[in-house]
Amino acid sequence: MDELPIGRRVAYWRGRRKMSQQVFADRLGKSKSWVDKVERGVRRLDKFSVVYEIADVLAIDVTLLLGKDVERRPDTPNCIDQVEVEEIRAALERYDQMSAFFHPIPQAPPLTEMRKAVSHAWLTYQHAKYGVLARKLPQLLRDAQAADSAHAGGEEARDAAHLLGQVYQIASSALRKVGEHELSWLAADRSIAVSQRAGDQLLAGMASHRVGMALLSLGRVRSALEVNVNIANRIAPTTPEAATPERLSVYGLLLLTGAMAAARIGDSATVRDLVSGAEQAAGALGGDFNYYWTSFGPTNVELHRAAAAVELGDGGKAIETHNAINQSCFQAMLPERRAHHFLDIARGYTQLGDVEMASEMLLEGDRLAPAEIRCRPLAHEVISDVLRRTRGTPPAPIAELAEQMGVGV
Repeated sequence: MDELPIGRRVAYWRGRRKMSQQVFADRLGKSKSWVDKVERGVRRLDKFSVVYEIADVLAIDVTLLLGKDVERRPDTPNCIDQVEVEEIRAALERYDQMSAFFHPIPQAPPLTEMRKAVSHAWLTYQHAKYGVLARKLPQLLRDAQAADSAHAGGEEARDAAHLLGQVYQIASSALRKVGEHELSWLAADRSIAVSQRAGDQLLAGMASHRVGMALLSLGRVRSALEVNVNIANRIAPTTPEAATPERLSVYGLLLLTGAMAAARIGDSATVRDLVSGAEQAAGALGGDFNYYWTSFGPTNVELHRAAAAVELGDGGKAIETHNAINQSCFQAMLPERRAHHFLDIARGYTQLGDVEMASEMLLEGDRLAPAEIRCRPLAHEVISDVLRRTRGTPPAPIAELAEQMGVGV
């Protein structure tokens, strides 16, 4: 892409946006002939103001038009590459709510359609189809922002804000998976502000969970611990009537995220207390559910117990916990959560020096949800560690997986 002249890049992105030359010209206030000449290189784009206007219409970062060097990941199914990250970044950089004060609000999709699109995006994420999600997210962000602006001050303002808050959270989660932690933090922070306008404490609680996860990924561990525990204490059900399934789920997940932060700093006592609190919430919930897209319940508590043990350096405890998990409940969980767990247990086995079982866990995760293993920087570190510790030639399946991930010894 970066070797193409700018006119060809304009044509490429116009094609990705599924715009005809005429539609593109109309949005720019130019003629179709002008667009055609630009794309063929007959007419030069020598004014930055025009280049920025084109980038705005195409909803991309202007650096992509100017020839920024774009890194693409290895040929891995369902991963998010840097082009898609830049598209998501450009969508997050839009401030449609402010623009609405000065210009007519663009036509927004009906909220009924938005609800279906947001629900589908959540399921796409929880099935670890990150590449599919990345290609949908920029437009979904723009649509949700437009809907939020269009309904500002109206009867459906809270519904629109709720949907936008969810889309920011989806973006935050997907970006964190591929190592875009600063951008993940930005999206999560945006969700907190929008959730307040939506008037939903639990949505705000989930936004705090995403902020905590982004902070943890950035190495700001004590801040991650503080934000999760503080918000968990604020939404803790204090009466039987307040202990709704939704509140128990969000409360419990905040405690588990706090436990992961405590494990990162080696505070085993706090880990124990927070996991115990989440266990009580899961017991009150009475099963594994997906309220507010939490996948919370007794099984998820055990998955976090194992993950926290790995963070504390106790691979033996993690594997012991893994072996005791109810398999029928585990198999009923969504692919992203299960594959994530296999990655955690692979780390546990490497702590014990058992590279054969670590390899098997990586392969199990890859069979279940390839993107969760092949796209995550953490998984790259684990498989690299496995290759280093393997004596002689690694087994063919793990060597093939490493090659497909672009990982060497």
